[in-house]
Amino acid sequence: MYILTCNDGTLYTGVTTDVQRRVAEHNGETKGAKYTKVRQPVLLSYVQRKKTRSDAQIEEAKLKKLSRAQKLLLIESSRQKQI
Repeated sequence: MYILTCNDGTLYTGVTTDVQRRVAEHNGETKGAKYTKVRQPVLLSYVQRKKTRSDAQIEEAKLKKLSRAQKLLLIESSRQKQI
């Protein structure tokens, strides 16, 4: 599961088995989501790994219910952990 920050400042969430490939697709001319196609370039802001795709999709559904402010706090807290 991942969150992208789009060029216009909006956030996009998705699920994939290969995050780097998927981000490249979002920034490319083909295979990216319609939403990100007009908001390129996108930057990877958050990644959460799950054991199964089903687990990731369940977590993504929860994430999509969060407010923008809550998502930004989640992104910021994950960056703090990386430091």
